[in-house]
Amino acid sequence: MRNICLLGISLAFGMIYLAVSAFTAAADGAKVGVIVVDLQGDFTTLKKGSLAVAGTDQDYMDKVTAATEALRKRGYPIFATQDWHPADHVSFYTNHKGKKAFDVIDVAGKKQVLWPPHCVQKTENAKVLLDNKMFVAVVQKGKDKKYDSYSGFQDDGGAKTEMNQLLKKNGIQELIVYGLATDYCVKATALDAAKAGYKVTVIEGLSKGVAPDTTAKALDEMKQLGIAIKPQIDS
Repeated sequence: MRNICLLGISLAFGMIYLAVSAFTAAADGAKVGVIVVDLQGDFTTLKKGSLAVAGTDQDYMDKVTAATEALRKRGYPIFATQDWHPADHVSFYTNHKGKKAFDVIDVAGKKQVLWPPHCVQKTENAKVLLDNKMFVAVVQKGKDKKYDSYSGFQDDGGAKTEMNQLLKKNGIQELIVYGLATDYCVKATALDAAKAGYKVTVIEGLSKGVAPDTTAKALDEMKQLGIAIKPQIDS
């Protein structure tokens, strides 16, 4: 009888341990969030975008879609950023007489790269290409015509988006970041996330850069700030 009682107690403690372990694992998982950066038509060759990044074809989209869905099924909250520019945005070369795409000008004491018009509000190629039902929220950036906005956290004028507030609301402490482009919006978003206190991992294999040299420099800059760079998502 004594042995039966001891066995019962041991089983009870075992069940409690398993329940606590399962709860802890779920809690730990809930602290990891994902930011998918600017996966929009104008940045892809798939949609013949005005500012398409090389290698952003159907195969790339399928890879990102599958990875994002897998992360969602793990229970990670998924967020997206979306370039959302007015037609008269400062970064469009067409809004500067005599200038051409990729010229660099001075705007209020800051260097401004001039881009082809892209991700103009309410246009087809401004849409985020993944199923938006996967996202907790889509954070729009670059809405102020006076400032460019590479980071999902703030624009070049220092105005904050709602990203940090949303992450805090969802209890996020660690972030997985990937998307377009490695050397611009992915880098800026990851750097601002790290500066805000998040532990950040950038998935290089799910991101594409505009140019090899600036991409290599961006990866090095992120590493120096303690951001982990991984070729793919851990299985």
